[in-house]
Amino acid sequence: MKALVLERKGELAIREMKQDRKMGPDDVTIAIHTVGVCGSDVHYFTHGAIGSFIVREPMILGHEAAGTVTAIGANVKNLKVGDRVCMEPGVPNMASRASKLGIYNVDPDVQFWATPPVHGVLTPEVVHPAAFTYKLPDNVSFAEGAMIEPFAVGMQAATRARITPGDVAVVIGCGPIGIMTALAALAGGCSSVIISDLSAPKLAIAAQYPGITPVNIAETRLQDTVAHVTEGWGADVIFEASGSPKAYEGIFDLVRPGGALVLVGLPVEPVAVDVPAAIIKEARIETVFRYANNFDRAVNLIASGKVDLKPLITQTFDFADSIAAFERAAKGLPEDVKLQIRLAD
Repeated sequence: MKALVLERKGELAIREMKQDRKMGPDDVTIAIHTVGVCGSDVHYFTHGAIGSFIVREPMILGHEAAGTVTAIGANVKNLKVGDRVCMEPGVPNMASRASKLGIYNVDPDVQFWATPPVHGVLTPEVVHPAAFTYKLPDNVSFAEGAMIEPFAVGMQAATRARITPGDVAVVIGCGPIGIMTALAALAGGCSSVIISDLSAPKLAIAAQYPGITPVNIAETRLQDTVAHVTEGWGADVIFEASGSPKAYEGIFDLVRPGGALVLVGLPVEPVAVDVPAAIIKEARIETVFRYANNFDRAVNLIASGKVDLKPLITQTFDFADSIAAFERAAKGLPEDVKLQIRLAD
């Protein structure tokens, strides 16, 4: 089958790519319809590696996907041919200690699409375990289905925050994950969310959502806005979703005593953290790595209408234009939030 292949750092090709994915009794075969372009895919394209994950041989990109079931294994009961689905891209070892603890996202043996050496899904057809494949309700489009994966990161962040209804939150970073974290925080019970960034176009998109207050830190100090909104008390939860080392400068000035800092953005290098400032406020620090046990809840929230991700889809490319989609994503245009690639009509 043809696929979008990362041949090596900086080089993409659409070509035939042999895959050894044979369907077992607990698997389904899925015709891929829509795939989102994720920042990690782009990073592999531009840098050839993310930390210890290094592209050493050609790899198919893509892990945010939705499609249609075309075949089912003998043991599959929850899905049928013709079902529209989205897929959780990380498959753990179900016998691992992490999986038994319910934290399968941090299983060292997890096989995650488009993470070397595992191929992704920018190809017409894939095989995947039924247990990590979720039926889309009729009112959820393929495009929205392909957004469930990044939204699940926001869901994980909101869950780790232990939000209490009425909380005020701050999200640092107004990229796709930042906005989705803000939406997940509102759905989880926050009364309002302040979101900060340097990109005026992205902040304008976030401002379309009721309950989200944008702050352009090129013009306004985030600390001043937080102090104004909370009457000097501080926000209940801070979500750091930018991955920028600069975000950690004075970050504990934003949080209330006893509040929480949730680390979502992944810095490419170690950052300095003011431990005394955290201790003085007895701030709780949580970390987020992908997600676990919330894909189905993310689907339910989208289907309910309480979360609308459609405004975040900037443009959809045909599969034949996949390379152009990645080249555009690599530019990091300020008006772009989420680019998608459509493989089927």
